[in-house]
Amino acid sequence: MKAILIDDEISNLENLRTLLEKHCPQLTIIATVQTVHDAVDAIVKYSPNLVFLDIQMGEQTGFDVLRLLPQRNFEVVFVTAYDHYGIQAVKFAALDYLLKPIDIEELTIAVNKAEQKVRAQTQTSQLDFLMQQLRKPDATMSKIALQMQGEIRYVALSEIVRCEADNTYTHFFLSNNENLLVSKSLKEYADLLRPNGFLRTHQSHLVNPKYVKSWLKEDGGTLLLFSGTKIPISKPNRETVKQALQQYNQSAI
Repeated sequence: MKAILIDDEISNLENLRTLLEKHCPQLTIIATVQTVHDAVDAIVKYSPNLVFLDIQMGEQTGFDVLRLLPQRNFEVVFVTAYDHYGIQAVKFAALDYLLKPIDIEELTIAVNKAEQKVRAQTQTSQLDFLMQQLRKPDATMSKIALQMQGEIRYVALSEIVRCEADNTYTHFFLSNNENLLVSKSLKEYADLLRPNGFLRTHQSHLVNPKYVKSWLKEDGGTLLLFSGTKIPISKPNRETVKQALQQYNQSAI
């Protein structure tokens, strides 16, 4: 599997190359580049299977590389030194990313996932979805990519009624009565969707306030959804959930 490494700092490139050569022998590193212009040229020239793409590259970003390419028919693992705005978009697109300093286990998992996709020749629209999200002027996310077995589903946030934990998986219950099983933990989605107003009522439940009908006093606090489903509220979360619902309903008036 052919790989290109893109980072504006030579020390980062050397470190990543060393880790890949030691822990990911299935990769052949065909180029390392430090600028957006050189990255575009290298990708067009060598047609890699996998690109490791630094997000922050001086005054430019790795997203600029993707914007300038005529085609994006390769897998991407994003690399970044910190969790900034770009990573939110990457997470919403269900794309892989690594935080510096790079963890070896996370690196090998990302490479193995990319290899499986390349071998299966499964072309997804995740990069196109990511670029669409980044083109929005306010950088708000209206859709999320959900990685399911055999497919990636793009779902509007407004259509998500609630999420429920199932060990390391998460059930997404949609307004059309679909139940999607996604192979990530509820905690990951709670962290991702909280800025969009979703409420973590319980360790196993995440709720879209749009679908909350009322607060029931039974069991110290329970949410009743318009569908008739009752969602428990854990004691530590009651005051936070109550205040969030009040703010949501006041803003909706």
